[in-house]
Parts: sequence; C-alpha cells; structure tokens
Amino acid sequence: MPEAIEVRKVPIHSVADASELAKLIDDGVMQADRVVAIIGKTEGNGGVNDYTRIISDRAFREVLVEKGAPADRVKQIPIVWSGGTDGVISPHATIFATIPPEDLPADQAPSDEPRLTVGFAMSEVLLPEDIGRVAMVSKVADAVKVAMDRAGITDVADVHYVQTKTPLLTVHTIRDAKSRGKTVWTEHTHESMDLSNGCTALGIAVALGEIEMPRDEDVMHDRSLFSSVASCSSGVELDQAQVVVVGNAVGVGGRYKVGHSVMKDALDADGIWAAIRSAGLDLPERPITSDLDGRLVNVFLKCEVSQDGQVRGRRNAMLDDSDVHWHRQIKSAVGGVTAAVTGDPAVFVSVSAAHQGPDGGGPVAAIVDLG
Repeated sequence: MPEAIEVRKVPIHSVADASELAKLIDDGVMQADRVVAIIGKTEGNGGVNDYTRIISDRAFREVLVEKGAPADRVKQIPIVWSGGTDGVISPHATIFATIPPEDLPADQAPSDEPRLTVGFAMSEVLLPEDIGRVAMVSKVADAVKVAMDRAGITDVADVHYVQTKTPLLTVHTIRDAKSRGKTVWTEHTHESMDLSNGCTALGIAVALGEIEMPRDEDVMHDRSLFSSVASCSSGVELDQAQVVVVGNAVGVGGRYKVGHSVMKDALDADGIWAAIRSAGLDLPERPITSDLDGRLVNVFLKCEVSQDGQVRGRRNAMLDDSDVHWHRQIKSAVGGVTAAVTGDPAVFVSVSAAHQGPDGGGPVAAIVDLG
C-alpha cells in the first residue's frame, strides 16, 4: 500500500531558485529522500526554447541531492515544469513527498476515508514518428496504468489528475526520423507542442476508459474526444512520457484529498469551484475566496482557445493575432480568472489543452487540506 502524502506549494524567487524546497526540508516538513514528484511553473516563454524549465529542474534536483537524497534516485523523480507565467501567474512549485508511517498523527492514520495518493511511471521511448499517432496513444496509456497501480488506485473514478511531460518535435528529431525513412505529423516545432499534448491526453483518456482507442486521423481533429483529468505538457528535455497520476485511495492516510471538474470555457469560474468542492471542501452555494480559509493547497488547470474563435458567443481575435501568440493570451486570461477565485496568483495554469477538457475549456484539479 502506498504511503501517505505531504504536499506543499512554495514560491520560486528567481529562475534558478529552489530555496523554499530547502527550507521545507530543513524545517522537517518533508525529507529529501521521500520527495516523489514536483509540478511547477517557470517564468520563461513557454515555447520550444523555454530553457527556464531546464534551469529550474537542475536547481530542484541539486537541492534534493544536497539535502541527502541519493543522486541516482533523484534523477528518476518526475519533475514537471510548465513554462510561462503570463499575466498575474506567479512562479511556484508544488512538492509531493511520502510520510514515514511512524510520523503520521493518530488522526491521519490509514482508514476507510480516501486520501491523496501519487503514482509515477515512464513510458516506452517515444520516437519522433510516434508523436501525434496511435503509437504514442498506446505507449502513454500503458504508462498511465502502471502509475495507477503504483498509486494503489484500482478504480479509474479515483483518478482526478494526470500530469504528464512528453517530448515535442525539434529540427534535430525531425531530421532523425527522415534519416530512417520515417515521416512526422508536422515539421512545425511549435505546433508539435500542441500535438504532443493532445495525443498524450488521448492516451490518458484511453487508459481511464473515457474514450475508445482513436484513429490517427482523430488526433487534433475530433475535439469531442478528450480527457477530463489530463494535464499535458511537452518540452525538449526528455524522450519518454513522464506520467504522474494523482488520485485518492482508502487505507493511505494523511490529510489531503484531490478532486476535479472542467472549465466549460475560459470564463468558467464555477468549474474551478466545482473542482474544489469535488476535493471535499464544504462551500456555500455562492462561495467567495475567504471561504477557502487557507485549506486549498493548489489548483491545476489546462486552457485552450476555442476553435470557433468565440467566448460565450462573443468574437475574439486571439487566433488571428500575429503579434502575441494565442498560447500566451489564453494562459494570461485563465490565470486571471483562476487567481480571482483562489486569491493567490501562484496557480498552475498551463496552455495547449487539445483533447484536455471540452473545446475552449479545460480540466481543473484541486488539492485541499482536510486536516
């Protein structure tokens, strides 16, 4: 049975800063060798060449090693960075660590009450020619099932958030595919970010029984196929799918719980509140930020511009803007809506949500402290 989880959100004070992680360890909140996953926002451009993700990754891993975690194990910890803190979004990291059973307070002991659990897996190597095709869907789906098993989750209904990081296409990997006589879905590297995310989401949806196995031609085209719990990011730093499954399980213990919902569109604040309620907070019919009372650890969202170029029947020009890419505009807009709900700009809002939630909207996961 997996062990109980401690989860904390910490600010990142500069692009190479991991001092708040060090402080958590020094203060005894968590142990370096028990950190099992980190999910965060960095302040780069969010694009193919956003190297702030690599800088943050190195900083956090170096702290874990300095604080006593074995270097070979630290290399295997899933650390998923989403680049781009447009608008009011603030750089931060959410850190997950297991708790030694002997350190669990009596009122947090394992019981029949479902509590937060986390599982991790890596897929088979994703070749450049796999990206955007059923081969990638299958490899991701297999990894999700492994991560579920490691989290102690047997019912797909108990999975509320699946965070992934997958490779996108670069000039180098496109050239590699061609040298072996293979074709790629696109030769536009920035477009491949959306493609990798969307195809990964379909793999999550297949693993959780949300959809049947799609066809190659469905990828990025049939937006009625989506996962309600997928949060997919991609970058240049790996060649496999890195999968973190977050859900609830009985017999784990601890004081945290996760829930989810979806935003139907970019302005759907009620979707955020619904995710928080799903996690177990008792809220009034029309809640306000003060009702959270410090019990919300963090929310995790994906967002996407609606393919019809409208929000609630009103035309917008994001998809036609040649000055500022729509990735940055929609992330900024949804980040503002989210921060207005939570009262905290350190929220995980990530763009490129093809096949992640309904078109123009996106999944929302919330972790709350019930202690």
